[in-house]
Amino acid sequence: MMVHAAAVLEIRHLDSLIALAETGNLTRAGEKVSLSQSALSHQMRALEDHYGCELFERKTSPLRWTRAGERLLVLAYDVKRLTRDAERDVVRIGEGTAGSLRIAVECHSCFDWLMPAMDLLREGWPDVEMDIVSGFHPDPVGLLDENRADLVIVSTARRRKGIDHHPLFEYDMPALLAHGHPLLEKSYLTARDFATETLITYPIPDPRMDLFRQVLEPAGVEPRERRTTELTVAILQLVKSRRGIAALPRWAVQPYLQNDYVAEMPIGAKGLRASLHAATTREASGQAFMKEFIGIVRLAAARQFEGIRLLG
Repeated sequence: MMVHAAAVLEIRHLDSLIALAETGNLTRAGEKVSLSQSALSHQMRALEDHYGCELFERKTSPLRWTRAGERLLVLAYDVKRLTRDAERDVVRIGEGTAGSLRIAVECHSCFDWLMPAMDLLREGWPDVEMDIVSGFHPDPVGLLDENRADLVIVSTARRRKGIDHHPLFEYDMPALLAHGHPLLEKSYLTARDFATETLITYPIPDPRMDLFRQVLEPAGVEPRERRTTELTVAILQLVKSRRGIAALPRWAVQPYLQNDYVAEMPIGAKGLRASLHAATTREASGQAFMKEFIGIVRLAAARQFEGIRLLG
């Protein structure tokens, strides 16, 4: 019997499918679309009853999509993209197409996903001038006040007059060690484990590093020695050659972990979780291309990296 999708499928169903894909389970997906777990489950059951097949396997973590579910998920992303494009075009007709997007980053490894996101925005907004504000900045959010940047990627959303923070995503930050390191015999690392090690980091102040802010400073622990370098690959090479240990975002070192270049361990019994946010001036928050860029960053990260959780 032929089924007509238009008779049942609505935008809210597509939003729910995307939420499930981006969070991996019914509870967090329900939070994203403002539904209880049972209400979202009922919504999905209704679709499955209509089409006569399951959309995903419920006993897997993260959930595993069936072929039918994957087809509807592709549709959901296509509709979302087409809707976003149409809304952008309408706004551009009303507001014009020009603007500037000068981006400053607090995180050295952010360029892995930032550059592709900028390329995607450039496709839809060719008249928006984009640039990276280079160099170290002791107060990156201050660049917004000084009109030297339009958007800053930060790890903490501290309240500041005239500044809006837009949550991006949360991620795991494991410790990285050379294979055969004695600490690999433990189940997880504690703050005390760093007291006897050389810690390799990016050259940024301690208060802007989650390892110090969340783990070492509360425990009153200082690593035995410190070493810094600006390049992620250089940090990994030093770790592999037993010059020290590090703590980096899993998404930044994902290919190296998959190739077993170095070993990873959780920091703390529940692991160390960190987050990223986009900071803009309140005025810039209302710009159409700014809203779209922040959305592109979130979607691009969800598709590109494993183990992240979108915020907001």
